Parts: sequence; structure tokens; C-alpha cells
Amino acid sequence: MRLFGTMEVMDNELYIGGVGTRELAGEFKTPLYVMDEELIRENCRRYIENFKGSNGVNKVAYAGKAFLTIAMCQLINEEGMCLDVVSGGELYTAYKSEFPMEKIYFHGNNKTLEEIDMGVRLGVGRFVADNFYEIENINEVAKKYDKVQKILLRITPGIEAHTHDYIKTGQIDSKFGFTLLQNQTLKAVEMANEFSNIEFVGFHCHIGSQIFEIEPYRDEVRIMLALIKEVKEKLGCTIKELDLGGGFGIYYGKGDSPKKIEDFCNAILEEAFKVSKELDIELPSLVIEPGRSIVGNAGTTLYTVGSIKEIPEIRKYVSVDGGMTDNIRPALYRASYECLVANNVKAESKEKVTISGKCCESGDILLENVKVSHAESGDILAVLTTGAYGYSMSSNYNKIPRPAVVFVNKGKSKLICKRQSYEDLISGELEL
Repeated sequence: MRLFGTMEVMDNELYIGGVGTRELAGEFKTPLYVMDEELIRENCRRYIENFKGSNGVNKVAYAGKAFLTIAMCQLINEEGMCLDVVSGGELYTAYKSEFPMEKIYFHGNNKTLEEIDMGVRLGVGRFVADNFYEIENINEVAKKYDKVQKILLRITPGIEAHTHDYIKTGQIDSKFGFTLLQNQTLKAVEMANEFSNIEFVGFHCHIGSQIFEIEPYRDEVRIMLALIKEVKEKLGCTIKELDLGGGFGIYYGKGDSPKKIEDFCNAILEEAFKVSKELDIELPSLVIEPGRSIVGNAGTTLYTVGSIKEIPEIRKYVSVDGGMTDNIRPALYRASYECLVANNVKAESKEKVTISGKCCESGDILLENVKVSHAESGDILAVLTTGAYGYSMSSNYNKIPRPAVVFVNKGKSKLICKRQSYEDLISGELEL
């Protein structure tokens, strides 16, 4: 069991950010997402410090799909990062937080005309164009507003990263981006350069998520810099920016062996410098897009234990007041986590139990056959490393309200997302 950031045990109770979990559960109720603000800021600073490079022009963009709220946008801006958004909703959240639009990268493989219009009108810094159809649409919308819109082209570099099939993105057979086959990328560059309301500034690629190895990133750098050289030689086009995406893995449980933030950053920069010299090309400014590795370990979900059911010699179910509505990843990816009884941390973890959610669904299992200390109804169960893709993938299945989110820091807690009420659930519904 690993504790992260400001987590500590005092008087047999788990504290995060100097605040006791029993106090948090009592004040804000459960389920509850608890975010360690100090750890989030520390991770942001480590990325910026280690990726800025000798010329200081490299950028780090937070991948908002991992966890995005108005408060999170404000934190990211305070830490000097750019922001990667993938929908009109994420863009609107950033806009309402007063995040600088010029620091936004707008991703997505099928942006609607409404989303493109919103992005151009608000002045986003970069569109990451995914296909020929989108390039045409961006140009038409930019023409309407008499603007020249900067874009990157998303490339699938043909790299098979060792991760779950659902979160691979860099292989040739992908819904994302332009392939390197049959000169498709060169055709996309030519199209972008032909349009008067588009400024083509560079390439983007992303090879997947929850990646532990460094070598796929070295491969990515080599492939993309070779492409930049080819574009220069064949089309006379100079690439100013290369966005290498993110996907840096984190620890969820035994068997996970992630590299440090510093290791990923240093490896990418070293490889880029070396290969650019070998190819005799000018190294463009570089961008990376970490998300999970900034917020993942900083998040903990608190639940209250309810019913406990034991099937002799088969299984013991410990049910909690949340489940797949606040964390779909175990059901979707068979993702695994570590947990503890937050109000009885020091007790020996003897019992092997299955932590089940409250949804009317057999697959609503948060953790299967895990050892925890003896739990009673009313205890507080803490599931660790839920900061990424918990809140952002939550749903109202079974008409269950979404939980609240709090930031904790230096002994204080701050509510950043209110718990939904039943009235919130039906606020958009109309009578027959």
C-alpha cells in the first residue's frame, strides 16, 4: 500500500492535506472525491521545470479530460501551464474560468461545426486537426470571422504501446489522426498550407495512456522528427512546433512500475536533441500533455460501508454507497486500485473481500478479492488514486447524483464541485 502526497496516518485515521477523512465524510457526505491540491501543484511544477529545455520555449499542456472543473482550470493557469481540451464542454469550462484562450489546444477526432465555431470565435491558440474534413471546416469558420487560425495536424505514428486496447491511440489502425501511409500526412500538410485562413504550425501525436516504458517515447520522437525532415525536403515547409502528447503511467497497485516525471521529460528531451542533430534539422519547440500523472495519485474517493454479505467459503461482499457511477474504470477496463479503511488504518489487513457498488448491475465491482482490515457498516473506505478519470467519467446511471469534489490543502478543505441533488437530476426533463 502506497500513500501519496500529503497523506498521513494520525490516531489510526487517514489524513489528506492535513484534514481527517472522517471530518471530510461528515461535512461533505459520501461518496466524496478528495483532491490533494499540494500534490497537484507539485506535479505541475515538476513537469514545467524538467521540460522547459535549455531555450525555455517548450510547453506543458494539462490534458483536461483526466479531471476538469473551473477550479482546476484556475489552478493550471496559476501554475503556468497550457490546457488541452477535447470538447465544447471542456472549452466552455475553461472559458468560464477565465483561462487564457491562446494557451488552449483543442483536440477531438470529430469536432462539430458548433465546436469549431466556438473555438475560433473565442480565440483558442491551436486546433489539433484530425482529418481532411476538419481542416476544411476550420478554414471556412475562420474565414467567417476574418481570422487566421493556427493548427497542428494529428499523426498516428504506428507505435504499439503496451497498454489496454481501449487506451491505445498511436497504432496505424486508430480513429485518430492522419496515417503515415500512402503520403496521407503530406497531403494534409499541402491542404493546410493552401488555405488562406489557416496557419499550419506543426504536428501532434499521442501513443496511448498509462504507459510505463520510456522506449515508446524515444520511438515517437525519432518517427516524428524524421517526418519533419521529410516535410521540409519535399514541401519546403518548416515545422515550428511538435506536440508529443502524454500517456505517462502512474502507480495504481502492485505490478505497476511507473517512471518518475523527471525520467520521462529527460528522455524525451535527450532523444529530441540527439535525433535533430543526426538528421541535421532545427528542433522545433516541444509540447507534452500529461493528465493522469498530474492528478491521478492526488485523488482519493471516500465511501461509507453499508451492507456486508458473506457467502460461506466463496466470497465476502462489502458494499459501499458509490460504485460504477463515480468510477467506471474497473467495469470498463478491469482497472485495479488499492483501498483501506480510513478510520481504522493500522489494523492488519487480513480479510479478503470484494468491494461492491450500489448500482443495480452485477458488474458494479470496485475492487475484487482484496485484503483490507475488518470493516463494519458505517466505516469510511478510501479508494486511492482516483484523481484521473473518476469524476470526469462519472454518470447518473440508476439516477444516482454525482458526488461532490473537495480540494484539501494545509489543514483546510474547499468545496469545488457541489454534490448533485435529486432536483439537479431532473432539471432538464419535461412532462409528457
